[in-house]
Amino acid sequence: MVFVIVITNLLSMLATTLYEVVVKMALKLDMVQAASLAVVVLFIGQKIKNKLAFLDRYCIPAPVIGGLIFAIITLILKVSNILIFDMDITLQKLFMTVFFTTIGLTASLKLLKKGGKGVLIFLGISIILCVFQDIIGVTLAKTFGLNPLIGLSTASVPMVGGHGTAGAFGPIFEKAGAFGSNTVALASATFGLVIGSIIGGPIGKRLIEKNNLSYPMKTINSTTYDQIVATKENNEKPLNYNNFMSAAAQILLAMGLGTIISILLEKTGMTFPSYIGAMFAAAILRNISDSTNAFKVHLDEVGVLGGISLSLFLSMALMGLKLWQLSALALPLIVMLLSQTILTGLFCYFITFNAMGRDYDAAVMASGNCGFGMGATPNAMANMGAMTKKYGNSPKAFFIVPLVGSLFIDFCNAGVITTFMNILGK
Repeated sequence: MVFVIVITNLLSMLATTLYEVVVKMALKLDMVQAASLAVVVLFIGQKIKNKLAFLDRYCIPAPVIGGLIFAIITLILKVSNILIFDMDITLQKLFMTVFFTTIGLTASLKLLKKGGKGVLIFLGISIILCVFQDIIGVTLAKTFGLNPLIGLSTASVPMVGGHGTAGAFGPIFEKAGAFGSNTVALASATFGLVIGSIIGGPIGKRLIEKNNLSYPMKTINSTTYDQIVATKENNEKPLNYNNFMSAAAQILLAMGLGTIISILLEKTGMTFPSYIGAMFAAAILRNISDSTNAFKVHLDEVGVLGGISLSLFLSMALMGLKLWQLSALALPLIVMLLSQTILTGLFCYFITFNAMGRDYDAAVMASGNCGFGMGATPNAMANMGAMTKKYGNSPKAFFIVPLVGSLFIDFCNAGVITTFMNILGK
């Protein structure tokens, strides 16, 4: 009897689902099903990336590849009036918060101080680049008669911030009335990944040749970028269960404390992204650890958990792209993205190179700044790797750029974006 009831209920659920799909042309997925689909999309993206070398060369993340393919399929299905996906993205926000919490756990003031003057200068000019990008984006959006938040969606949000920041701020801008900003931000981030990798090498090469810079010639004993990576891989320590447990506990603790910080920030009347409290709490925990040694932050394990969360967050964010919203913004979007490309290229050529010392290391850092100024830190490393393979090693560049790009700029960029967002909201 129980078996018959169970079978009847299952058939009833199946009939309801078929009705939703066939009659209403909508496939509804709950939060667990949506997360499971994100995993499938992620693995498809990884398979395609492994097969197509140019995707790896431009450092396009696997979730972006898979997510864009899914978004194109949903566009075709919608335009053809075949099917619409209705997904519960509750877990997307959780994955996003976990990722930005891990960013907070890397924000060590002790490490920043240890990096010396060069790190502080490079961080400073990177923040200035964020401000310039946002000014250009907002100005052009107003010129085209668009919501200024659409301009921010093509500026430091997707450029310096990359897909992670784009996926976090896009929905906030949409809630504030900037229709299509989430799609614009994620599409702009993908554009930035490609262009940042394309312009970095030529700019670095031009700086070296025009200024007749001396550079270390490659020799048998010189340490190239590939050797640095290989050495790092050979020296990697196995991940530890207890360290994983400690890292997960610190992330959850920071997220819990972050809810209190977020409540206090809301009382200021300003608008902040939902993850900002958790990121601040994580940064506080990290610096307490550095100053007291009462506990240790296991960065390897934190990085793994952050990477997993980012991949799932990006997969879900890209899956939800509404590409049909870009049709009305085609011309303004092209102009704004080309303007960001010109701005970033000129900034790295004139500002970054001069501020960092006008030498070979500065040229390599200018190339790297193009990478994460329009894409992400892996793009910066790829740009600098290509430079050092041709001209010789640059230990200074390989220390400063990833330190700023991986640990500090996302934290600072969030503050710049939040400031612009609140100014524009007044």
